[in-house]
Amino acid sequence: MSVRIAFHGAAGRMGQRLVALASADKSFQVVGALESSQHPKQGQDAGALAGVGAIGVPISTSLAGPCDVVIDFSVPKAVPGIVAACLASGTPLVVATTGLEAEETAAVREAAKKIAVLWSPSMSMAVNLAMDLCAKAGAALKDHPTGADVEIIERHHRFKEDSPSGTALKFGQIIAAEMGQEKAVHGREGRPGARPHGEIGYHAVRTGDNPGEHTIVFGLLGETLEITVKATNRDCYAQGALAAAKFLVGKPAGLYSMKDVLGLS
Repeated sequence: MSVRIAFHGAAGRMGQRLVALASADKSFQVVGALESSQHPKQGQDAGALAGVGAIGVPISTSLAGPCDVVIDFSVPKAVPGIVAACLASGTPLVVATTGLEAEETAAVREAAKKIAVLWSPSMSMAVNLAMDLCAKAGAALKDHPTGADVEIIERHHRFKEDSPSGTALKFGQIIAAEMGQEKAVHGREGRPGARPHGEIGYHAVRTGDNPGEHTIVFGLLGETLEITVKATNRDCYAQGALAAAKFLVGKPAGLYSMKDVLGLS
């Protein structure tokens, strides 16, 4: 039986790819395509908008029928609204929106006490595998005799609004948990002096239509380890979100991550 799925932020770039990919996958049935009431695409067929032909599901503000899981790929300020809607209907929710502030984060965590919620700063399978590798590298290099300097360089398209990316910050959190860095530095200029070991440097590049890449540098004296993951198009995020949705259906209430999907927990 196919999974009845809905998308919040369905008229956006990622939302349209989710609609297109799910429509082509017989294991899914697209039953909802949600957007703000002020969105200019309200009422248009979601499939036609996504370039795959009409699927009989219009862009709307709410679900018209039963749904097994919702994927949110919207904007931070819209997250509490879809969280509330999923709580009211008891529908599992995949939160793929990045750049959440404290209020939005709190809403997600609170919802996970009552429904199944999967929340990840990146839906990419490769990114989440890279995070696991960085955790291992951090643990192994924590007590390296020459010390290990950690720098995180991320590139995204010119339209991305948050900086550094939520994914870059998550890489840093994972590494700091293993190595103990307590300070974050966002870029450098002037004469900041010699680099202390107890910090992680973040560098955000915004250029063209880059869908996302992250390089984590572990700098030692005499050698360097770099872990790099690059997206060549946005489908990697959409496919990861769809895999997360399949995983979440039927799960008990709780807060899940892509590590659970990949069996890395």
